[in-house]
Amino acid sequence: MEVTRQQLGNGDGGEFRARQLTARRMLKGELEGADLDAAVEQGVLTTTMDKAANWARGNAFMPATFGLACCAIEMMGAVNARMDIARFGFEALRASPRQADLILISGRISIKMAPVVRRLWDQMLEPKWAIAMGACSSSMGVFNNYAIVPADKFMPVDIHVPGCPPRPEALVYGILKLRAMILAKPDQGWRTRYGGRGTEEFDPSELEIEAPRA
Repeated sequence: MEVTRQQLGNGDGGEFRARQLTARRMLKGELEGADLDAAVEQGVLTTTMDKAANWARGNAFMPATFGLACCAIEMMGAVNARMDIARFGFEALRASPRQADLILISGRISIKMAPVVRRLWDQMLEPKWAIAMGACSSSMGVFNNYAIVPADKFMPVDIHVPGCPPRPEALVYGILKLRAMILAKPDQGWRTRYGGRGTEEFDPSELEIEAPRA
């Protein structure tokens, strides 16, 4: 092992401690001229509000604690220390759909179970996303019979993860693809993404309260 000694400096090659001291001096108003310009150029990042919001959405998912069949075991494996999806902000699984914005359809879906899954989807927060995990929820897989229905037949699906069952690495790859899609798309409403305008279950105008007459 080779030990390299570096000189403490305030330039681009300075160590973390040096950058920390420079930031402290800038906050105190002790930097001026070229030193102040260099510190601002190195430590200040400008962006748009939409990009910042999409970055936060793509790195702070709250998946629903929901499993259907054998793929749910692989979904649990993605949370362990080896895969550690907490690195990407996906570890805050929520037991209530009203606190979740991502649902992982992990397993086969029977015709009787499809309305339940759709109700959970409708109760989730907006904006929300869905991942169909495994061959059963994508194309019915080995259970290709009258009792099984794919997920995208009754709800919008953003990412399909193939496999029977897919390994946790495949699910992590699908999660990263979903994050890249969210960072690239400015509009996160699923009705806009899939042309679902006009399919609302109620008329929003019915919720408007008329003002009392004078």
